Amino acid sequence: MSISSIGGRQNFYSNQSLYTKQNQNLHRNFRQLASGKRINSAADDAAGLAIATKLLSQRNGYDVGTRNAATSQDMVNVAEGGLSKISDSLQRMRELSIQASNTAIYGEDDRASIQQEIDQLKGYISDAAGNTQFNNMNLLDGSMGRSHVASSPNGGGMDINMPDAVLKSLGIEDYDVTGDFDISSIDSALEKVSSARSGLGAAYNRLSHTINYNSYASYNTTASQSRLEDLDYAGAVSDMKKNSLLQEYRIMMQKKQQEEYGRVNQLMRF
Repeated sequence: MSISSIGGRQNFYSNQSLYTKQNQNLHRNFRQLASGKRINSAADDAAGLAIATKLLSQRNGYDVGTRNAATSQDMVNVAEGGLSKISDSLQRMRELSIQASNTAIYGEDDRASIQQEIDQLKGYISDAAGNTQFNNMNLLDGSMGRSHVASSPNGGGMDINMPDAVLKSLGIEDYDVTGDFDISSIDSALEKVSSARSGLGAAYNRLSHTINYNSYASYNTTASQSRLEDLDYAGAVSDMKKNSLLQEYRIMMQKKQQEEYGRVNQLMRF
């Protein structure tokens, strides 16, 4: 084998190695342009991928926390609506109690008629407390107690104290105006309901602040992840064109080199 042949073969393998590397660069360019991401595997940027994955987990946590908080606001609205109806019934019971207190006009039969309406109102309060539901869970009968809202990206958040508005808890289970009665028991029940509504209103406002914060944090986390992962299309297209030209040039030079070594070998054999 001639020296020129050996040298030609060495150059061939060298060019082949460069061609393979250039082809890999082009493949990476095409993959990035197709996905729109600078990092498609750990080989592209191992440290960047690790950070971007953490940011993605955090962003997803904020988004889920936002949804949890918004859904909990819906639950609070349902509970507050039920308490509003209970409050209206208690106000009517108080009016009837004041009316029944006027013994100068109303006798026992009249108070018995008034008590019939009061019993209907008590039944409505009992129904509202027992049947006000959200996602098949009773909200106002005391069965929920302390409800946890996972509004933080790590599963933390806040607790909402769900009220107990059944007749016994309100202290009006045996309320009856046909005998001796005390209107203060109605006032006490109204105070309990009003306090519960205030607590739910405060929880709703806190959830609103949480939603606003989570949305802002998710936006900025997404922006940070985007800076790490997303592709600079202008730079990527320019890099692809450069790699494509270099590949074409190497193919052309390799072909020319092979032809040149072929002619040299023919001369030497002659």
